[in-house]
Amino acid sequence: MPKTKSLSRLGIIALVVAVLAYASWFATRPEPIEVELATIERGLVEATVVNTRAGTIKACRRAKLAPAAGGQIVKLWVKEGERVQQGQVLLELWNTDLSAQRELVRRQLTMAEERRREVCIVADNARRESERTQQLAAQGFVSPQRGETVDAEARARQASCDAAASDVKRAQAQIQVTQAGLERTVLAAPFAGIVARITGELGEYATPSPPGIPTPPAIDLIDDTCLYVSAPMDEVDAPKLKAGQLARVTLDALPGQTFAGRVRRIAPYVTEVEKQARTVDVEVDFEEPPQLPLLVGYSADVEVVVERRDNVLRVPTQAIRQGGKVLALGADHKLQERGLQTGLANWAFTEVTGGLNVDERVLLSSDQDGVTAGVQVKQKPPKP
Repeated sequence: MPKTKSLSRLGIIALVVAVLAYASWFATRPEPIEVELATIERGLVEATVVNTRAGTIKACRRAKLAPAAGGQIVKLWVKEGERVQQGQVLLELWNTDLSAQRELVRRQLTMAEERRREVCIVADNARRESERTQQLAAQGFVSPQRGETVDAEARARQASCDAAASDVKRAQAQIQVTQAGLERTVLAAPFAGIVARITGELGEYATPSPPGIPTPPAIDLIDDTCLYVSAPMDEVDAPKLKAGQLARVTLDALPGQTFAGRVRRIAPYVTEVEKQARTVDVEVDFEEPPQLPLLVGYSADVEVVVERRDNVLRVPTQAIRQGGKVLALGADHKLQERGLQTGLANWAFTEVTGGLNVDERVLLSSDQDGVTAGVQVKQKPPKP
């Protein structure tokens, strides 16, 4: 009996020691580190390319207009920011001399037409007289010599009529020449649009740009009903680009908004800019006209989708560490390092072809110290 009691005491003492040891370990054990975890799921993954430098919103039609002839500005029919219609006169140069010349040739045309009418009436009368004389000569009432004289006179009168008709055509051509000279002093809108800028004031002298010498245009006209984006892409990405590919456009002026577009043109050459990467210009049309007014010249970024796969296993790209590995959450809430086999990738998601299964959780990028494989972690509560 005493021996049994001694064993019982030893058992109780051992149990107390074990409980105290567990309590001491529990009280001093390291707390799990709170981290952000992402769940592996299926979804869409796209391979995309983006512009290397900021792109630009451009108008499908933009004309920097100047009169075809030089001269003094005497009339400005529009103001900056005004909308104009096709054919509307925008600006006129001094052309009083050409207007006077046009009036002169118009009067000359009137005189030529009156002269033609006069000589042609005489020619017609001479023709009828010749016909009657020829009939009388055939019957022997007049001499053949008389018939030849009358016929020659009729033909001469007809020649005068033809010459007068040529004078009329020459006067008409002179009017067209004068009118063309007047049109060179008038600047009209080649298409409907908005006047972006006017260079020049009343009384100033406007000149067209001579070859090799850039001169500011008199009027900058923009058709803002049709817009597109021009963006430079790295030459390395050029072989991946094709006309018709889906694109997404974002603007610095409208943060948080994305506009769908399509690649419409890829430049057939590489642009070489000093101290910058060589690029290929890509033009993107908007799928639908933006509801908000966009200004020509806005900076824009373009993301072109070169390939896409739906319903594939994907992991957030930021969760992938150096060497193509991730830290996955194990059954004991400890991080385990896994190697991945990947497919398509972009800045948001990367396709997983091996190394992870659906519904597993992985560590997103973390700057916390001590977050390595084997460390126990717990999910950080969501931000309110």
